[in-house]
Amino acid sequence: MSIPNLLAVLRLILTPVAMYLILQSPGSRGYAIAATVVFVIAALTDFADGYLARRWRITTTLGAFLDTVADKILVIGALLALVEIGWTSSWVAFIIIAREVAIMGLRSVAALDQSTVPPSMWGKSKAAIQFTAISFAILHLDIMIGGWRLDQWLMGAAVVVTVLSAGDYFSRFRAVLTTGDRAE
Repeated sequence: MSIPNLLAVLRLILTPVAMYLILQSPGSRGYAIAATVVFVIAALTDFADGYLARRWRITTTLGAFLDTVADKILVIGALLALVEIGWTSSWVAFIIIAREVAIMGLRSVAALDQSTVPPSMWGKSKAAIQFTAISFAILHLDIMIGGWRLDQWLMGAAVVVTVLSAGDYFSRFRAVLTTGDRAE
């Protein structure tokens, strides 16, 4: 297995570790810091695996699949743990998770038409902002700005960029959704 694919697998393995640490974080600064470190390491593997695969020209269908699935599982796992301990709101998690499911559906429909939906700059920005917001939510610092904690502002920014990213993908690939009739 290639190093980029191993990094995606590592991200999958680190997700339940990060979730466990997040769930232990209320009342324990040490667990919150450990959870943040594990989450950030996992998030950095996302940037490293794609970069290395392109640089070494070893991109594969398996690699693209592992990368996409590992990203979604990491974000969804962390958000679910944060909702469970009350450190982020369920509506934030819902919007982010719904966008991920919708874009995976778009990619599936595109594949039926022998098309691909490559990552966009909005998608890459969305990932970076989500990883940052989740990292700060795990830390749960009491830095207040206008009545909200810093992590709440970052989560709000993540929601905005997540929605804009979805809009970008669906506007660019609407033809995939409107061509031909399909049995459902």
